[in-house]
Amino acid sequence: MQTRSGTALIRVLVVDDHPVFREGTRRILEALPDIRVVGEAADGTEAVQLADVLRPDVVILDIRLPGLNGVEATRRIVHMASDTHVLVLTAYDDDGYVAALMNAGALGYLLKSVSGAELAEAVRTVSRGMPVLHPVIARKVARYWAQSTDPARPGVTTITSREVEVLDLVAQGLHNKEVAERLGLSTRTIETHLEHIFAKLGVSSRTEAVTLALTRHLLHTDSTPDPNAGGTP
Repeated sequence: MQTRSGTALIRVLVVDDHPVFREGTRRILEALPDIRVVGEAADGTEAVQLADVLRPDVVILDIRLPGLNGVEATRRIVHMASDTHVLVLTAYDDDGYVAALMNAGALGYLLKSVSGAELAEAVRTVSRGMPVLHPVIARKVARYWAQSTDPARPGVTTITSREVEVLDLVAQGLHNKEVAERLGLSTRTIETHLEHIFAKLGVSSRTEAVTLALTRHLLHTDSTPDPNAGGTP
């Protein structure tokens, strides 16, 4: 599906248990030529089901949802549909929520205090596979990793130049197959590099790896967004 200018439409699923908020979010996004809301869900279970059927580019969801909570819904969506990215939009910035959602694979985390323009730009950024963190959340993420650092674990300085190349391309939103083609390697080799990167950084997802690498200035690409810039890449 494309816009009149020939660019791909960003397909979005909005998940929130408040109908007025869902309606407002839909109106903000659908006023833009490059974004289309393809579905709405009022709880986590429905969100997972619709994500499976619709395969949107981005799922915008709250944390506190009836039934299946936002953390578990995120984990299931990310596991089920690797091309679908989750953008958390919530009023809650508790440290526990932030850590749990990063571990679950959320690619973005915004607070509901953001403007419509900031939300739209975050959707565009997340759709490209790049992380977006509200400044408050970015500080919490940095503190979380600093507090959870295990002195016995290999340090980030052990990352090889090839692993940096792989992470650079992942940060630009490329999938494993695309990274492999760009570097002239097999997809399995890229998966192995990512496994090594995760182990060295002490993380469990691409989102965590890219965000931690950004905060520690490990990446080379100029197109990589600064996580402290909130919704502006």
